[in-house]
Amino acid sequence: MNKYTIITDSTCDLPAEIIKKFSLEVIPMTYTMDGKDAFIDPRNSDIDLKEFYAKLRNGSMASTSMINSHQYEVAIEKFLKAGEDVLVINFSSALSGGFNCLSLAKEALTEKYPERQLIIFDTKSASTGEGLLVYKALLEKENGKSLEEVVQWLKDNYLKVCHWFTVEDLDFLKRGGRLSGSVAFIGRLLKIKPVLHVDDEGRLVSVKKAIGRQRSMEELLSALKETGTEPNEQTIFISQADAIDDANWLKDQILETYPKAQIVIGNIGPVIGAHSGPGTLALFFMGTKR
Repeated sequence: MNKYTIITDSTCDLPAEIIKKFSLEVIPMTYTMDGKDAFIDPRNSDIDLKEFYAKLRNGSMASTSMINSHQYEVAIEKFLKAGEDVLVINFSSALSGGFNCLSLAKEALTEKYPERQLIIFDTKSASTGEGLLVYKALLEKENGKSLEEVVQWLKDNYLKVCHWFTVEDLDFLKRGGRLSGSVAFIGRLLKIKPVLHVDDEGRLVSVKKAIGRQRSMEELLSALKETGTEPNEQTIFISQADAIDDANWLKDQILETYPKAQIVIGNIGPVIGAHSGPGTLALFFMGTKR
């Protein structure tokens, strides 16, 4: 079995301790705020997330840029050149053009290194939904599975990754074109908090409308109870954008029902947080369906 490396991008929002434990190769990204570019490397980031979200709350705007084909080539080629095969697990193609850039990089590198395997996988997932698939792939590799076996596991299971989240401020979804201005206005007026998920095509979809923050968080818990596959046997991820108290509340509620579940709380980084906004709370788990 030839040696292989798993690569992902910084939209995966995996905690730094997991990235370091597996020596995961993460392609960094950048965002722009107040006219300044910031480099996002979750392995060793000097970004102050509390400050980032405080600025968003105070009216600053943040924009993000996708990884281009040259950046993908640079990140991947060093492993191919060293004689390793490569699996790239990527952000949903329905939410970003990054996968198209990755496809162009694969075409160029496959021509240059025809003896190597370079496999790219569109997770149809976002944030720690993507991260959960990466984490599972890393565990499969650690357990001695070949590249082909890991890819088959991904194909068999990627549509079982459940993403459920709610947001604090509807304006950020409005800015990103996920909600109309009128819907956002009425939502604020009635204190409606949407409950959203990522569907089988990798698109962001509003599923429910909860009245108030507390009810929206309860809906996340209900989703786990309704579709979670043996939650007591899972590692479940909670991601938060400067909403640690709510994340801890959700963790406690899960453990009341599923005391053996392994819960990992992580941060929603600037790439995702720029579009979902501060106060976003998300739950990721393996289920019977998305």
